[in-house]
Amino acid sequence: MTGAGMMECKKALVEAEGDLDKAVDVLRTRGLAAVAKKAGRATNEGTVMALVSEDGKTGALVELNCETDFVSMNEKFKGYAEKIARAALANKPADLDALKASEIDGETVEAIVTDAIHVMGENTELARFQVVEADAIASYIHGGGKIGVLVQFGLEGIDPTAEAFKTCGHDVAMQVAAAAPVAANRESVDPAVIEHEMSIYKAQAAESGKPEAIQEKIATGRLEKFFKESVLTEQEFVKNPDQTISEYVDGVAKELGGTIKVEGFARFVMGE
Repeated sequence: MTGAGMMECKKALVEAEGDLDKAVDVLRTRGLAAVAKKAGRATNEGTVMALVSEDGKTGALVELNCETDFVSMNEKFKGYAEKIARAALANKPADLDALKASEIDGETVEAIVTDAIHVMGENTELARFQVVEADAIASYIHGGGKIGVLVQFGLEGIDPTAEAFKTCGHDVAMQVAAAAPVAANRESVDPAVIEHEMSIYKAQAAESGKPEAIQEKIATGRLEKFFKESVLTEQEFVKNPDQTISEYVDGVAKELGGTIKVEGFARFVMGE
C-alpha cells in the first residue's frame, strides 16, 4: 500500500496497535510512505455512466456493478447503466432506494436491474448515484467506464453552448479524472482533512529538531503544497503544466467576455 519496507510496516502496525490507517500515518510521519492508499477497496467489476441533461444544467453519475470485466465492457450492460442514469436525471431521487423505485420509459429502475441480471447472466447491483445541478455541467468518462466525472460551473455572461466553453468544461472534467483532486477550491476542502494533514506535517517538522517557529513554517509550507497538489483550481493543468486550472478557466472566460467559476465536481471510480 505505501511502498515502505516490511519491517517498517510491522513496526508501524505495532505502534498503531493494528489500526491500518494510523499505521499509514506513522509511516508518513517518518517519511517512509510513498502512497497513502485506503485499504479495503471493493473489487467488483462494473461501469460508471455520466449523463448531462439537454439544457446542460443537470448531470447524473451512476455506478452499476457486475461480476466480470467481460460483462462490464458489454454495450448492452452499458445500456442498462445509461437507462438508470436517465432515470436519475429525470426523477432526481433523494437516495438509492428512491432511485430504485423511480420509473423511466414505464418501468422501475429495480426492474431494469432485474432484467440485467436475467439477460447478462450475472449478479448485478446498483451501487450508487449522484445528481448535480449548476449553470452548466461538463462530463467525462475515462477507461470505458472505469472513472466518471461531472463538473459544476457558475457562469456569468457566457453561453454554455459556446464551443470554447464546451472545450474548457471537457478539459476540467478530464483534469478531475486524471488528478483526483480532493475539492474544487480551497474553501471547500473538508476541515477534518486539513487538520489531519497539518497534524502529519507538524509531526514531520518535529522530527527535524529545529526551533518551534521554524517547525510551524515548515508545516505551513507543506500544507500549502498539499493545496496546490490536491485542490482542483490550484492544480497544474495536465495539458499545460505552466498554467493552473484557475488560470486556464479565467483565460477562457476572458476570451468569451464573461466569468466562469468552478463550483464543484463529482468523481466516481468504479469499485471505490
